[in-house]
Amino acid sequence: MSTTTDSTTPPKIKWLDTVSTFLDNQFRIPGTETRFGLDFIIGLVPGAGDIASLGISSVLVLTMVRYGASGRVILQMLWNIFLDTTVGAIPILGDIFDLYFKSNRRNFELLKQHYGDGAYQGNGLWIVFMVLILLIALFIGMIYLVAKVVAFSWAYFASLL
Repeated sequence: MSTTTDSTTPPKIKWLDTVSTFLDNQFRIPGTETRFGLDFIIGLVPGAGDIASLGISSVLVLTMVRYGASGRVILQMLWNIFLDTTVGAIPILGDIFDLYFKSNRRNFELLKQHYGDGAYQGNGLWIVFMVLILLIALFIGMIYLVAKVVAFSWAYFASLL
């Protein structure tokens, strides 16, 4: 995967190349070829770092939708973010995974290839809406389950008194 803007990057999306490089490849571990970026650094903060990283990656994907990424490309990008977030949440193993997986660069390369194929006239916005509706439904379901557990616990402990 490319780590710097090159001549094959369409001018309209060069800034996304810069941002994804900053997030995933900006710095190098001295004495190695291993690179990392802001995404890895904030991911080191347990819980909050993974949520912040998810938010930043999601904004990048929404921007890529705005630039015409198709539904198929958006699904691939969302899969990259899902892997980065879920595996990245595992202590130590997730941090090592984040160091090498680089979902933001992967997503930029998908968009760049999509542009190169001349297929950027698509509209993946419907995918984003479907995922958003699914996340809202999951959130509501989680609130419902938590309320049920709290009510059950309250009733159980009240019966003991």
